[in-house]
Amino acid sequence: MLKTLGRETKGFRLVSVLTPIFMIAEVIMEMIIPKMMASIIDNGVTPGNMQVIYTVGAQMIVAALFGLLFGILGAVAGSHAATGFARNLRRAMFRNIQTFSFANIDKYSTAGLVTRMTTDVTNIQNAYQMLLRMSIRAPASMIVALIMSYTINRRLANIYLIAVILLGCALAFIMSRATKYFGEAFRKYDDLNESVQENVSAIRVVKAYVREKFEGEKFRKASENVRNLLMRAELILAWNAPLMQLTVYSCILLISWLGAQLIVSSGATAFTTGDAGTTDNSSCNSFHLITLTGCRLCCSQAGEIYD
Repeated sequence: MLKTLGRETKGFRLVSVLTPIFMIAEVIMEMIIPKMMASIIDNGVTPGNMQVIYTVGAQMIVAALFGLLFGILGAVAGSHAATGFARNLRRAMFRNIQTFSFANIDKYSTAGLVTRMTTDVTNIQNAYQMLLRMSIRAPASMIVALIMSYTINRRLANIYLIAVILLGCALAFIMSRATKYFGEAFRKYDDLNESVQENVSAIRVVKAYVREKFEGEKFRKASENVRNLLMRAELILAWNAPLMQLTVYSCILLISWLGAQLIVSSGATAFTTGDAGTTDNSSCNSFHLITLTGCRLCCSQAGEIYD
């Protein structure tokens, strides 16, 4: 299905390739800065060498500016690729709907077609943009941060590795529980759109028979069903933040304690700076996986119309 929908990236494949490259370049620039900070402390602050402080400080500013530039280019290219992909997909779906046989017209409701061309395509567009940008940036940032950590001190870097594994297992459990509710919520959108469509198209009949209250209650129930399912999913996802914060501060405490024992003051500075870059991106990966998993249903529904 993804391969079928992927044909609609025609005309935007160059920016689709450039976006991950810009994201990886931005990550590299960000991860170099903690390493430079440790160099300033070791070779500049401790011996009192102002020349090293000025030189490395200027290099940090240049790295930050390049990181900003790559981030802006990645955002522009990713948005261009995602919106172009969504435009091509909507156009192809609309053209295919015009060729529907009477059997297909009877099979798909108008509300279902509206959902597929609006909500589903929008979710696919957001997932595609996330796939090009954040789903590349977060894993790359985590990998580069781990590599940088091992170049500073292998023993302290093992704390990151253990924390990432434990956090990944916890987030995988949360993701498996929340994905179920997202899938059900997407299916309820058809009922919501159907209620709006019937009420608008037959508004004269509704007013003539004084059925406003009934139609309002019908819409309220459809809207409440979507709300309840999304609320259940969000309540499960709410555990992401405390788990991530617990992992981050546990890593900081362990690194500070072990770092003091190993007398690695410069390494401790770079490690605590890169701590959030490792654990925060693990949490980001969970959100991306949940979004992409929920998008599978949208791809499946859109693919029915596309084919």
